[in-house]
Amino acid sequence: MKTVKSSFRFKGGVHPDYNKELARDKAIERMPVPSELVISMSQHLGAPAKCIVKAGDYVHRGQLLGEKNGFISVCVRASAGGLVKSVEKRIGPAGGMADAVILDTTVPAPEGDPVPVGPILPPLDWKAADREELLQRVEEAGICGMGGAGFPTSVKLNPPPGKRCEYLILNGAECEPYLTADYRVMLERADRIRLGVEIMRKILGMCAVRIAVEATKPEAIAALEKAFADIDGNVEIVVLPVLYPQGSEKHQIFATVGRVVPEPPALPIDVGCVVENVGTVAAIADAVEKGEPVLERVTTVSGDAVAEPKNVLAPSGTKYSDLVAFCGGEKEPPAKVISGGTMMGFAVSTLDIGTTKTTSGLLLLSKRRVFQYASGACINCGRCLRACPMNLNPALISKAVDANDVKAAEDAHVMDCIECGACSFGCPAYRTITQSCRRAKNSIRARIAAEKAKAAAAKEAK
Repeated sequence: MKTVKSSFRFKGGVHPDYNKELARDKAIERMPVPSELVISMSQHLGAPAKCIVKAGDYVHRGQLLGEKNGFISVCVRASAGGLVKSVEKRIGPAGGMADAVILDTTVPAPEGDPVPVGPILPPLDWKAADREELLQRVEEAGICGMGGAGFPTSVKLNPPPGKRCEYLILNGAECEPYLTADYRVMLERADRIRLGVEIMRKILGMCAVRIAVEATKPEAIAALEKAFADIDGNVEIVVLPVLYPQGSEKHQIFATVGRVVPEPPALPIDVGCVVENVGTVAAIADAVEKGEPVLERVTTVSGDAVAEPKNVLAPSGTKYSDLVAFCGGEKEPPAKVISGGTMMGFAVSTLDIGTTKTTSGLLLLSKRRVFQYASGACINCGRCLRACPMNLNPALISKAVDANDVKAAEDAHVMDCIECGACSFGCPAYRTITQSCRRAKNSIRARIAAEKAKAAAAKEAK
């Protein structure tokens, strides 16, 4: 194993203020189970899980609440024992509505229904288990990408026929401002990441491994060097230059191995790569060796309006209000609350939202840290073009959306946009370009879905 500097730099990118010092040196703290959990059936990319419990049911920690509902879907389990108060639509971290199980964790188990003792799933000897057993474990543990996208991990680790993983890339860049959850996982759980890599290599085959970490994380690099010191095979830690969005999957593939993922529908596996977040890799180790599904995750609670920024290990479904209370409450009334990071996160209007498997951060920002945007006319300066890491023309797309010309936005390849926010960050006219791209993409997806539904109905009518 060796540590090398990245030899490749992608086009575009920006340098926002990181502000990671607020929580960077705060060790992970486990949060007690709150009295109420809001456990969403939509914690991942793809179809929401199918809820299989109802109001009045008592569930134990680890019990299945929602079944996998399609090929691109993930099961959801109870992160604590308690009584199901209701199953209702609730707003999620990204603003969408989905079914959620409202769980009262203060209610004890009924008589005759003792609390299970021991691991939730039978621990596996990963060296003796075969590939199919390990894949099944990843699926039944409900593991998805924990870096933000939430793609089902069992699907990503099972390439289609004719495709082979040559490089397993571990994403430890964490280039979003304020967020330090992945940094602390690398620092404190490097041994679990090592075991996760061993398990994933058995599933994927003995592929090369590249661990991507930004240069601003020397302590994490040192922890990983120690954990991986005696590992067999082609393994390297690749030190990336500080540049946002260095954590983007396609750009990390180029930065680490110099390969370019073609335009959609091409995927990383088409160039022989599989990319997984370091938190996901550690979760795989726990699921296999300890029989522990994904029931909790580390979330950074930060910003200048929270009393004590922390990296919190909280049960899935923990309400944002309980996270803030665990961090000492508000130091002052926040002017903006962001679910996620400041570049790709979503501003939320309530703290009555439950965390999910992909909740990497919760930011409370004061008026001093929030700029009141007044979107102006495009001045054709070209800064958004220089900033865009996808080689798009964000100004052209934004103008098309302003004119309600979604077709023009689609012709300008808006569907290639990764919504990183670099264009909005660099715009001197403070135009909400990223939001325009999101609106166009949602319109295009809705049209495509309607066309598919119409075609299916016509086929059935025949």
